[in-house]
Amino acid sequence: MKKVLVIGSAVADVIIDLEDHLPRTGEDIHVRSQKIRLGGCGFNTYDILRHFHVPSIPFFPTGRGAYGDFVLSSLAERGIFSPIPRPDEENGCCYCFIEPDGERTFISYHGAEYRFRKEWFELLCTEDIHSVYFCGLEIEEDTGDVILDFLENNRDIPSWFAPGPRLTRIRPRLLERILALHPILHLNETESIQCTGTASVQDAARALYQKTQNAVIITLGSDGCCLYEGPEYPPLHIPAVPALQRDTVGAGDAHIGAVMAGVYQGYSLAEAIRIANHVSSKVVETAGANLSAEEFSQAISSCGIM
Repeated sequence: MKKVLVIGSAVADVIIDLEDHLPRTGEDIHVRSQKIRLGGCGFNTYDILRHFHVPSIPFFPTGRGAYGDFVLSSLAERGIFSPIPRPDEENGCCYCFIEPDGERTFISYHGAEYRFRKEWFELLCTEDIHSVYFCGLEIEEDTGDVILDFLENNRDIPSWFAPGPRLTRIRPRLLERILALHPILHLNETESIQCTGTASVQDAARALYQKTQNAVIITLGSDGCCLYEGPEYPPLHIPAVPALQRDTVGAGDAHIGAVMAGVYQGYSLAEAIRIANHVSSKVVETAGANLSAEEFSQAISSCGIM
C-alpha cells in the first residue's frame, strides 16, 4: 500500500499561557502556566494521518541538545521513527504564546529540524509514495532547494503545500518553482489575500488557481472554508463546526492532515473538508496541537460522514 510522505518538522513547542495579553516593550507580565509538547507542522499533520490509519512516512530531521532529545524520545514513545539519520546540529524550539481568547503567537528558534539534505531523499523509494505534504517553513530555509529538487524530480507524485504564516518570506524564485509543481494549496484567509493582493477570499482562490491549475483550500476560522476547484465550479463555502476555543495551536495542520486523509480514503475534496472541519474544531477546543484517541474519535463520530 502506498504511503503519504510528510516532509516537515517535529518540534518542541514551549506553550506559554498568558494571564492577559502579549507583552509590550519594557512591560513585565505573568503567565498562568507553561509546558513543553511535541509539535511542528510536519508532526501535527502526520499525527492526524496516523489517527486515520493512513500509511505515512514521517520525514522529520531531529537534531541534538535538550530539545532534540525531547523530540526524539516523544516520537519514540508513540512508535514513530523517521528514516532520516540524526544530524549533529542543535535542535530549535517554538515558543507558543496563548492569549486568554485562545489566539496564538509563535516565536521560533529554527535548528536542525528545518534543514534538509539531498542524500536523505535518496533513502526513499518513490514508487511507494502516494502523495507528498510539504510546508513553507522548510522551504524558507537555505536548504529549501533540496526539497524542491526532490519534488521536481518526482512531478508525477501529487503534492499538497501548506505555505504557513511566513508565505511572503519565501524567495520569489522558490515560490515560482512551488507553484509550477501544481500542488493543492492549503492556506488561511490572511495568507491568501497577502500573497495575491486581492480584495476577497474568492478572488484570492481564483488567482491562486491560475498559478497552480489545481484546487485551492482557504480556511476561514470560525467561518469555515472556501474550496475552489477551477473555473467550471463556483467557489464553494463549507461551514465551520462551532467550537469553544481553547487555543488555535495546530488547527491548520490538523485540518490539512484530515483533508489529505479523507482524499486518500476516497472522499471528494468537499467531503474531506467537512470531515476536517470537525477534526480541527476539536483541536481548537483542546490545549496544544494534538488529539488523544478519544478526542479524535469524538470528532469523527460527530461529522456523520465516515
